Amino acid sequence: MRKLILATLALVVLTGCGQNEITLQTDSKSDPQDLAQFAIGPSGEYETDDFDAHEFLTTWNFNNLAQEERSKFYKETPLDDGTLLREYWFNAVETTIEVAPGVFYPAWSYNGQVPGPTIRATEGDTIRIHFLNTSSKPHTVHFHGFHAASMDGSGSVPEDEIMLPGESRIYEAKAEPFGTHVYHCHSYPVSTHISRGLYGAYIVDPKIDTRPKADKELVMVLNGFDTDFDGENDFYAVNTKAFAYQYKPIKVKAGELVRIHLSNMLEFDLINSFHLHANFFDEYPTGTKLTPANFTDTMIMGQAERSILDIRFKEPGMFMFHSHATEFAELGWMGMFMVE
Repeated sequence: MRKLILATLALVVLTGCGQNEITLQTDSKSDPQDLAQFAIGPSGEYETDDFDAHEFLTTWNFNNLAQEERSKFYKETPLDDGTLLREYWFNAVETTIEVAPGVFYPAWSYNGQVPGPTIRATEGDTIRIHFLNTSSKPHTVHFHGFHAASMDGSGSVPEDEIMLPGESRIYEAKAEPFGTHVYHCHSYPVSTHISRGLYGAYIVDPKIDTRPKADKELVMVLNGFDTDFDGENDFYAVNTKAFAYQYKPIKVKAGELVRIHLSNMLEFDLINSFHLHANFFDEYPTGTKLTPANFTDTMIMGQAERSILDIRFKEPGMFMFHSHATEFAELGWMGMFMVE
């Protein structure tokens, strides 16, 4: 299946880079390997706008919604100790998503999107999730971070039941430790529930932050999709849409500090990676320390591993980023930064 997709989907010629876009052309008469000598990337157009991968980059706590609509999913209440109670309304929903041009996948999701909505809080805030399972399968919400056993979402103790279809419950915990975390369904088999799309990013900002202030922050969740259900991924992506940031590069400015909250939720493959061309970044593994541990251009991640990456682009231009598991890049996990 993978070889077929490589031959039919992913090989094109980049014919020009304008101020705002990359022009893509395909030549059906050319051998795919000949085309690959020039560039690799997407072929065809997405048929739906069911999920905006660019909007997802800078969306947390439903800040992309108008206030009236946002209030249906998110609420902040100041507490006496100066922290916030942050409440979220999550539904487990079965939906169909487009993961590559013309390729549709029957996903299990939180609130109808993959990845699920990004949760963001400050260290010490209280997170409260109102969870309703409106799907046909049992589901939970399991958070990486500190919480009571009864809030684990794994069904491991009697007070922590897995929610059957139609059931609901509330998960609540203090937001700690600070860092970039994830959440996901822990119903069984967990591999199925994660691979079908039940996961998202969970960011906890430090109460006292001594890191350089970011000019732009981006949320990136690495994922993949086994579209023929044979236990091997057929498409790979950042934020679900194969080649999303190749079609439409991410705009940043030279000299500004770009902070990426990076999480790997790829199932069926043991490792994933992130590689940035012509630039290096400071890496804060898990984001739980305020000083970087590495200065590099490539890092490796196991499943559910995450890091914060701080990048300053020295000069303008188009700079590629992709998995250095190059098969993943050829099957969708590739994008571009347009530095202006």
